[in-house]
Amino acid sequence: MPEASASRNPFEGVTDYFSELNRMRHTGAHGREEAMQDRQRTHASAWVPATDIYVRGEDLVINVELAGVSPEDVNLSFANGDLTISGNRRPGLDTESDSSFYVRERFYGEFRRAIRLPDGTEPSQIAAVFDNGLVEITVRGGGSHPGTSRIELQQRSGGATTRSLG
Repeated sequence: MPEASASRNPFEGVTDYFSELNRMRHTGAHGREEAMQDRQRTHASAWVPATDIYVRGEDLVINVELAGVSPEDVNLSFANGDLTISGNRRPGLDTESDSSFYVRERFYGEFRRAIRLPDGTEPSQIAAVFDNGLVEITVRGGGSHPGTSRIELQQRSGGATTRSLG
């Protein structure tokens, strides 16, 4: 039975976004992330994998780049129209204590990415494949777009103008 929409957090993901902006600001100001690397990342400070979303024929295709992540450490879930990709990238041998980094740009620890799928999407329409660090998720029939509507845009100075959403 689906969860009631009233229990859905409308700000889910916003905390992730602002935590990532704060991390980037800190890195830009200080040139490194030493203090951030020592902290355990949580869902609020998780890194976000690079993602491409596009239409192929009638299907919606989502590619999520997860280089260095084991398929066993990836979780996919679908609830209330949201597809969530989460998991953990474990540190490799290159992070042993005797290593000294000149540059360290890859993130380790937990990650999470939530994507809103088109209304009416059913779990049976979703298929996922993991291949060489790339997760390809296909939503069958998710790429068909309903017609766009024109919305009237009122100008404060007077007259109306029409803008197209598509």
